[in-house]
Amino acid sequence: MKAIVISRPGGPEVLELREVEDPVAGEGEVLIKVVATALNRADVLQREGRYAPPPGNSLYLGLECSGIIEAVGPGVSKWKAGDEVCALLGGGGYAEKVNVPAGQVLPIPKGVSLRDAAGFPEVACTVWSTIFMMVHIKKGESVLLHGGGSGIGTFAIQIAKTKGVKVFITAGSDEKVKECIELGADDGINYKTEDFVERVKALTDGKGVDVILDIVGGPYVNRNLEALGKDGRLFILGLQGGPKGEINLGPIIAKRLTITGAGLRVRTVENKAQIVQEVLEHVWPEIEAGKVKVVIDKVYPLGKAVEAHRALEGNHFGKILLTP
Repeated sequence: MKAIVISRPGGPEVLELREVEDPVAGEGEVLIKVVATALNRADVLQREGRYAPPPGNSLYLGLECSGIIEAVGPGVSKWKAGDEVCALLGGGGYAEKVNVPAGQVLPIPKGVSLRDAAGFPEVACTVWSTIFMMVHIKKGESVLLHGGGSGIGTFAIQIAKTKGVKVFITAGSDEKVKECIELGADDGINYKTEDFVERVKALTDGKGVDVILDIVGGPYVNRNLEALGKDGRLFILGLQGGPKGEINLGPIIAKRLTITGAGLRVRTVENKAQIVQEVLEHVWPEIEAGKVKVVIDKVYPLGKAVEAHRALEGNHFGKILLTP
């Protein structure tokens, strides 16, 4: 099969389309003929040599895909060859075929095309496992989403609104703020021209938000603590601004704050299957009801992975797909 290979750590130009050995469905796995895969920030880190795949996972990029099951391994009874599916991957989506544990496979939501469904698994599982399963955000609470125009952000805006949560976002331009509000956000903050802490306080009558989903890390940690209200929860999902920051412990004690974080890729197969099942139960119905849609910015053929990565690191809104 053909797959995108990282020739050496570096920029987008190190991605090469090559002929590689076909994967084989092992015990408890299915083999998917890929129709589309979606790009994620973790792909950039792996390409740069800063995020090695967990042991046992494919060395190729790609954390989600959609496609048609070509074969099932021993012990798989839920799926069969010919089923149209999408899947949460530990890697391997940037290829014509990929094998994946059967518990990480999802049916295509009704009303969504097979291609576009590739943009759902990673963001749906990430958002549901963080602010819902771990932080337990609930109806009537408020959330601040950093990076509202990202794949994670555009999905989180929509699913949070369906659950009765008030949503504020930050984004890097007035245009992206406007697009996020059109998608359902209650308000938005251009972090390049506004202080998000002061704006959050103004939007919440000085109380602060209940939950913050952060992708920046160190440089934002104290400002996030300021922006949280009593019993607020900060969930750190990414470290785009760096992993280190000096923390002022005062607000944590004064406001009874909780700081937590987690990655999705490093979870066990069993834990991922549990998350996928919850997504199927709680998120898929909202998608099929038309309340949540995948926001796709651009689509590239697999051989144009270099251009796709440049777009991912540039100005985009929502998801970028690759199609073999």
